[in-house]
Amino acid sequence: MVEIYIIACLQIKMNKNNVLKPYTVHYRDFQNIRLENCFYAFDAYEARTLAMEFNKYINDHPNSIDLIRCEK
Repeated sequence: MVEIYIIACLQIKMNKNNVLKPYTVHYRDFQNIRLENCFYAFDAYEARTLAMEFNKYINDHPNSIDLIRCEK
């Protein structure tokens, strides 16, 4: 049942926004230096999720993100 729900949600998302867009996730490290990572995602929330998945510092400190900008 859960699998069907997930597939349905993904299909709705794909129909609505079927184009990946470039997002830049800006964050500050423990020395308050501003850094950034770039991801292709459907929306800013997915870009944040990808940043947390691929960047250990952001995963450990999700509130370090101060801006997520769509570059297109």
